[in-house]
Amino acid sequence: MNESPAPLLRVRELSKSYVSGSQTLQVLRDLSFDVAEGEMAAITGVSGSGKSTLLHLLGGMDRPDRGSIEVDGLELSRLTRADLCEFRNRKIGFLFQFHHLLPEFSALENTLMPLLIRGDAAETARRAALRALEDVEMTERASHRPGELSGGEQARVALARALVGRPRLLLADEPTGNLDPQTGSRILALFARLHATTGLTSILVTHNDELARNCSRVYRLVEGRLLETSASRPV
Repeated sequence: MNESPAPLLRVRELSKSYVSGSQTLQVLRDLSFDVAEGEMAAITGVSGSGKSTLLHLLGGMDRPDRGSIEVDGLELSRLTRADLCEFRNRKIGFLFQFHHLLPEFSALENTLMPLLIRGDAAETARRAALRALEDVEMTERASHRPGELSGGEQARVALARALVGRPRLLLADEPTGNLDPQTGSRILALFARLHATTGLTSILVTHNDELARNCSRVYRLVEGRLLETSASRPV
């Protein structure tokens, strides 16, 4: 009998708290869940429930109080600070609600930046960035700076930058939060297409019900605990 493959992401007994004065705020409590390769999982919950904190832990940007996070066979607690930097650059793509594009650089330059940081040759980075911009239908705007782009166009450049290094896992924090409904729907369709064509695996923090409904799995954070609310239709 064949065993099912190991999940791309495995989280076990994950907890995180913060100290404020004499008070300890328990944000996450003993979370355990898996995300399979190719899945698009949504995490929902009220503001302040710990969704962004969870993404930061999964991406190695913060350390939990206890518990384990394993991404693509790597246990994050065993990685040094330098190893975590390389892990984030090569294994994780980050997409934030505020796109954090560098205003003095073009769409192409913003997109290729992660590859230059990890030491890729300039021409190699440029070709990969052009492919990533093509994936998000932004080739014709490659030379434009962020101030010359609409909100939806900036979102697509940010997505190209997140995916240019072909990460194993995309972590997106409110990817449609600052977009009008029509543009948000276009970004949702783009996510679905990239999942279908590239084998992308992603975890999306969202208040967007339409986006959550289109995910293969939906979780809700309630009082520090993660509840699976539904398995939606496949991406």
